[in-house]
Amino acid sequence: MATKVAVIYYSATGTVFELAKTAATAAEKAGAEVRLRKVRELAPEEAIAANQGWADHAEATQHVVEASLDDLEWADVIMLGAPTRYGLPAAQMKQFLDTTGPLWAQGRLINKIGTSFTATATRHGGQESTILALNNTFYHWGSIIVPPGYGDPIQFQAGNPYGASHTSNNGEDLPGDVERAAIEFQARRAVEVADTFLRGRSQA
Repeated sequence: MATKVAVIYYSATGTVFELAKTAATAAEKAGAEVRLRKVRELAPEEAIAANQGWADHAEATQHVVEASLDDLEWADVIMLGAPTRYGLPAAQMKQFLDTTGPLWAQGRLINKIGTSFTATATRHGGQESTILALNNTFYHWGSIIVPPGYGDPIQFQAGNPYGASHTSNNGEDLPGDVERAAIEFQARRAVEVADTFLRGRSQA
């Protein structure tokens, strides 16, 4: 049975969406069954309409299914992606995570493989602190956090052992080859670790 991966993200103008899509494709190529899911938008329509990039992205991703608690329970691997807001994950992602209490209380998220990624508008804009904040949720769930570390040469170019990240230059620049290669490695590593863990547990 294929390892199940849920790539759950929030993206306003499309930067994190590009990372999430790349992660989902890499996980599929690694043999996983994948669900790509966006969390619900909380911003008012007038705020979205006032930013052309935001409005265009919202229109372009209407087809992406919204994340649900079922996606978390279904998955063996959970990849969380959110842009930084003052060094913290965007409120849209936090609101979704705040709804997971019923699964947490029942121990349904214990031993999930967890890994996170992010993007910021500027260099040093809170990338590491955002990933660490996302990972706090995994600690409470009892999940197994799998960072990319420096397990692949691309990480010495990408420079973030906590998780894939990108600097968008205030939304002007989408992830390039290095960032895409980094999130691909992170997704493959998460699937590989999950495969090993699940195989070992089934033989115990």
